[in-house]
Amino acid sequence: MTANPARQEPDNRAVRWWLLSVAVLIAIMVLVGGATRLTESGLSIVEWKPVTGTLPPLNQEQWTQAFEAYQAIPQYRELNAGMNLAEFKTIFWWEWSHRLLGRVIGVAYLLPFLCFLWRGVLGAELRRRLWLIFGLGALQGAVGWWMVASGLSQRVEVSQYRLATHLVLAFLIFAAIVWTLRRLADRTPSAVSSRLKITSVALLVLTFVQLYLGALVAGLRAGRIYNTWPDIDGALVPSAARLFFETPWWRNLFDNTLTVQFEHRMTAYLLFALAVLHALDAVRSRAGTAAVNGALWLLAAITLQATLGILTLLNHVPIALALAHQAVAIAVLTLAIFQAERLAVRQSEPEKLVQPLTQSG
Repeated sequence: MTANPARQEPDNRAVRWWLLSVAVLIAIMVLVGGATRLTESGLSIVEWKPVTGTLPPLNQEQWTQAFEAYQAIPQYRELNAGMNLAEFKTIFWWEWSHRLLGRVIGVAYLLPFLCFLWRGVLGAELRRRLWLIFGLGALQGAVGWWMVASGLSQRVEVSQYRLATHLVLAFLIFAAIVWTLRRLADRTPSAVSSRLKITSVALLVLTFVQLYLGALVAGLRAGRIYNTWPDIDGALVPSAARLFFETPWWRNLFDNTLTVQFEHRMTAYLLFALAVLHALDAVRSRAGTAAVNGALWLLAAITLQATLGILTLLNHVPIALALAHQAVAIAVLTLAIFQAERLAVRQSEPEKLVQPLTQSG
């Protein structure tokens, strides 16, 4: 039995296109989730029905029942009292679309995956990685309901802790898919220093930290206050008494709107500074065209992201700017993954993740 490269390449290409499609769907879902949060729509559906919930209300009676269920939760009574059915439908459609996208992603991932498994074209390492991603996706559905449930009884919004967990898990799934895509691509490794590899990984880790902090800012609506820059609360660095007035002190890192926004700002400065150093190091060390271009593109994306963040803050978080800020965050994460994976390559060929089909020789 001998490998047939001519038959292997179409399978490799099919797997890549499948994973790319899923990654794009996840990016779209993150943006729809952001719009759902910005429009305060996330609690408009108060039940979790993974199968029957696929269909929206189909007649006036069903719409009335859905609206009455929403009227029973604190958010309606304290924030939206007096809302009419037409206004309710607006927020309902955002949340329904978000949940529907989750179901679409599940189907778009699972059915091709099972097909590739049945055909036997996936190597052992790729199978393990893809099963792990599938498990994370199933967990994400449960985390999404866990998040929504936090706002149905005593709060008028979801817990910022659960919102941040939900968003970061989505980005983790996205990152795992993009990393796998990179591993399936042909590329030539660059001879780079250990320092350059370390800073590329540090940029990726710091990007995830910043995404988590951004989710906390969104969950606390912290972007709607302290709308000045570069000062915050009247100073470049607020007083310790204002930053750490809650006890125990560590709760301020997650619950204090001033502290959370300040963390987000400082991490942005740190991320920008590290990206500058990484780019300068790549250029000076002549790390190779791909590595240098990757560092420069990452720096450009982080610069744009910081600029959009400042504009979003100064304008009190308009939806268009906020979604642009989130979209560029996805681009920053993607470029950070590319750069870290690119510099981690130690071989001249892509990993043999797709199993070669065999034929009689």
